[in-house]
Amino acid sequence: MLDAFVLDRAAILDRLGGDAEIYTMMLEMFLQDVDANCETLGAALAAGETAVLQREAHTVKGLLATFSDDDGAAEAFAIEQNVKRGELSGLNDAVAGLQARLREVAGVLKAELENAG
Repeated sequence: MLDAFVLDRAAILDRLGGDAEIYTMMLEMFLQDVDANCETLGAALAAGETAVLQREAHTVKGLLATFSDDDGAAEAFAIEQNVKRGELSGLNDAVAGLQARLREVAGVLKAELENAG
């Protein structure tokens, strides 16, 4: 089980050169796309579309890394690598866990936006 996601606003803003506008835009983009990311992961797994699953796990890894979610990014990377190696057993639980992590991060980011506004 992963540790709870904690947003490190200061670290992200530091990487962005203190640009709060870009920070807000990044949060909004994540929230806009998170449902589609979750859907793509699930649909690719259900359809056995390993190339799509691998690509989406790679995309999600980058999204989570953007918000300094090392645990979530590692989870996405593990799925990406397992698919790449053809190790498909256990992916149902792994993908469900990654989808849950995406939704958890989304909840934190949504609260961040609401508190900033």
